[in-house]
Amino acid sequence: MKRPNIIFYFSDQQRADTAGCYGQRLPVTPNLDAVAEEGTVFENAFTCQPVCGPMRACLQSGVYATQTGCYRNDIALPTDRKTLANYLSEAGYDTAYIGKWHLASDKEHDLKAKATPKERRGGYDYWRAADVLEFTSHGYNGYIFDGDGKRLDFKGYRADAINDYAVEYIEKQPHDKPFFMFVSQLEPHHQNDRLRFEAPRGAKKAFKDYDVPGDLEGTLGDWRLQMPAYLACCNRVDYNFGRLIKSLKDNGLYDNTVIIYTSDHGCHFRTRNAEYKRSCHEASIKVPLVITGGGFTGGGRVSDLVSLIDLPATVLDIAGVKVPESYAGKSLTDLKGHDSVFMQISESQIGRAVRTKKWKYSVTAKNKDCAYAESYTEDFLYDLESDPYEKNNLVSDPAYADVRADLRELLTGYMKKAGEPYLEIKLKGE
Repeated sequence: MKRPNIIFYFSDQQRADTAGCYGQRLPVTPNLDAVAEEGTVFENAFTCQPVCGPMRACLQSGVYATQTGCYRNDIALPTDRKTLANYLSEAGYDTAYIGKWHLASDKEHDLKAKATPKERRGGYDYWRAADVLEFTSHGYNGYIFDGDGKRLDFKGYRADAINDYAVEYIEKQPHDKPFFMFVSQLEPHHQNDRLRFEAPRGAKKAFKDYDVPGDLEGTLGDWRLQMPAYLACCNRVDYNFGRLIKSLKDNGLYDNTVIIYTSDHGCHFRTRNAEYKRSCHEASIKVPLVITGGGFTGGGRVSDLVSLIDLPATVLDIAGVKVPESYAGKSLTDLKGHDSVFMQISESQIGRAVRTKKWKYSVTAKNKDCAYAESYTEDFLYDLESDPYEKNNLVSDPAYADVRADLRELLTGYMKKAGEPYLEIKLKGE
């Protein structure tokens, strides 16, 4: 059987509820919704690290962020870490990376707006990327680098330009071998130096009559100002996702390509802390995950909990590569997930959380520049069945002492498997 091509299409900071296949009323994601109809929708998909760089380290390495040392932004992926691209290259795949990398810079190497040296590219053969794309571009206009380190300037809307490079790879590169292409968009992430979501000009008007998500109702934050532009950014990513699919079909590649669409984390619009993510709440951690092609065609909707840490194993399994025992996740090719998922949270805190179908439980320690804390304190407990929008924190309620004890045991089990040296969790109020 011919081995499939694999495309990993990655948005940035996209809530699951922006997509029609996750309940969005407005026509934000018609192309993703069409793919969802023919493929598999994972209804309960969660990030394992709601921060950009660490989450990307998880995807490239197959292990949790603390296991690579990339527990916060601006820590480079170790050059001796075997990556997805390394495994796939060994198996005879061509590999390509397009867009935002966010895994090259560290204290000794400020590469945010510079060319990424070959040894810091995670083993990818074809390269059209910038380490920190928000430093080399705005919503309109910017630059990335090619595999020779040459600066490539682009004009026009950023998501369009990044997708153009992906389409160029499909249409102009020889495909005598199967390929793995990772397309990493920056949208709908806010533009850091301008403190706003930069939508295509004139586009946000189409999304002004949005339904307020339940978690945002009655809150402050900046969603009233930002939501139309945010949805317009998501819509433009979707438009480009559709363009890429059309290119695959036009070039006779679609039927032998598995396509994974997801995002690194969500967006709570400054309702849970002072910025947009870095919290245990659903708005931060729940992401869209749609896969089509191969065994995922006709898979329908999967309600099991799944984690983005499962995707490296899934990619290797699709390619017929044995999944390393060191990988923290499982392949989703069986269309089955988990009863619970684990996440690490950094920068705003040193946090750990576990989510089951019914419960959310998190612990925290003061924000230090450390991968681990020597001890943690209980922070949040939510009953997601009766309180899906997480308005009522039960962590101090003595009626839930047994629930907390069970979840504490579950959480420390995950922490131990992730190689964490400290497992002490103090009860709230101690």
